[in-house]
Amino acid sequence: QAQLEESGGGLVQAGGSLRLSCASSGLTFSSYAMGWFRQAPGNEREFVAAIGWIGGITNYADSVKGRFTISRDNAANAAYLQMNSLKPEDTAVYYCAAGYRGGTIWRRTDYWGQGTQVTVSS
Repeated sequence: QAQLEESGGGLVQAGGSLRLSCASSGLTFSSYAMGWFRQAPGNEREFVAAIGWIGGITNYADSVKGRFTISRDNAANAAYLQMNSLKPEDTAVYYCAAGYRGGTIWRRTDYWGQGTQVTVSS
């Protein structure tokens, strides 16, 4: 049974930083692109960042580019999202996702995590 589990969310003041982790199990992690998405109450789930299964090429939503960094550690079967210079509008539930042999343009989600809450106060 493949599973993704996020951790690292919490409450932070504007301008602060958080690092989210996505631990995977039950899948050949290195064969999957990994992505981060977020959803605020009343909003649709939106793309945040992705890293391809080959070469470590990344892509970011314009709203987070320059502030967030996605990475992966295949040996640890984990993906990460380093979030710096956080803004109140970054407040959302953050989800990690895995897409089999995907690139950085997100087209396929095979697995979703359960999400972790990030709250940024002013």
